[in-house]
Amino acid sequence: MASIMVIAGGTFQCPIIKTASSMGHYVICSNLYENSPAFEFADACEVADVLDRGRNLSIARRYQPDAVLTDQTDIAVPTVAYLAQELGLRGIGIEVAERFHNKFIMREFTSLSGFASPRYRRCHTVEEAKDFLREVPSAIIKPLDSQSSRGVHIIRTSRDVDRFFADCIQYSNAEEAVLAEEYIDGTEFTVDGLKTTSDYVVTAISEKEHFSHNASIASRLLFSQTSDLYDYDALREVNTEIVRAMGLPFGLTHAEYKWRNGQFYLIEIAARGGGTMISSDVVPLVSGIDSNKVFINTLLGKPDKPVVGPHYTYAVLGFFDIEPGRIVDIRGLDQVEQLPGVQLARLDVSVGDQLLRAQDDRSRCGYYIVYADDLEELSVREQLLKDTVKVVTE
Repeated sequence: MASIMVIAGGTFQCPIIKTASSMGHYVICSNLYENSPAFEFADACEVADVLDRGRNLSIARRYQPDAVLTDQTDIAVPTVAYLAQELGLRGIGIEVAERFHNKFIMREFTSLSGFASPRYRRCHTVEEAKDFLREVPSAIIKPLDSQSSRGVHIIRTSRDVDRFFADCIQYSNAEEAVLAEEYIDGTEFTVDGLKTTSDYVVTAISEKEHFSHNASIASRLLFSQTSDLYDYDALREVNTEIVRAMGLPFGLTHAEYKWRNGQFYLIEIAARGGGTMISSDVVPLVSGIDSNKVFINTLLGKPDKPVVGPHYTYAVLGFFDIEPGRIVDIRGLDQVEQLPGVQLARLDVSVGDQLLRAQDDRSRCGYYIVYADDLEELSVREQLLKDTVKVVTE
């Protein structure tokens, strides 16, 4: 049995902790809140901000873990790299971690390496962002090193800059600046992958849809290995080249791309698995690979060649779109996971809550994962789920 320290303990870190435990390992989890969801499944729980490297290092030195990791969260990646370096454990390295985490460093690297990139600029002030907007038809501003689409805004006028700049910059941790990029219209995709010590494999690709009230927030991701409209083999090739160029020695990856004028443009890429249960649930469903288990074995120096098991042709990760208002009734949630092809369904709201439109990924009110071998059957199963779960607002 090995001991593994997991940095971050939210809902989406529960699966990798469960996986580590099922493999017989002792799990230490650190997170900011005493009632963190993942604490229920860890053997030892410690309260610490994931950004506090000193506090987490102190905890790690006390427990002396054999490996340190995170999943489905961006902000913990540099802390994990720092701890691994300080403890002499396997890690991706601080420089590589920042390359995957800091969006300006990421954009600088991929642009200078010759990959298709939008025009971009690091902006410290409102005026710098307005100057950049004069050079492009429209732009998008992002915090340098946050997650979950917090502070991300599309800007088309100088008034938009005035309105959104302060909200964006408050989520930058490394420095008081934002990344402004030319906004790329077009279809958006996610690409998940697994880097072992010897190879890299793309495990899942999705085509995204977005909420009508906010084009920065995904409402539905359709996962498949092929597409009638887009060249997924070309997308796999681009993603693989980027991961290798960025120097990731091993680990999980999650990337977002947009298709414009015959090219896939990297929007961003992270050295962790896709959130909202993509790495833990969707990847095994559509690839047959338990990437979390392989990742843990890699960190422990054990054989890490992926084993492909049974899997499905399609899966969808959808987000409930509920009318704003006070929730007066929730029906059908206790029945939904008994329906055919439903992997899971979760609502993060309760009767009595005042529901607003989602402003970022974390404020979406719930999600579901459905799978099938046939696209028409997938649609039938998804609709049955939606007909079963009813959230009534007033």
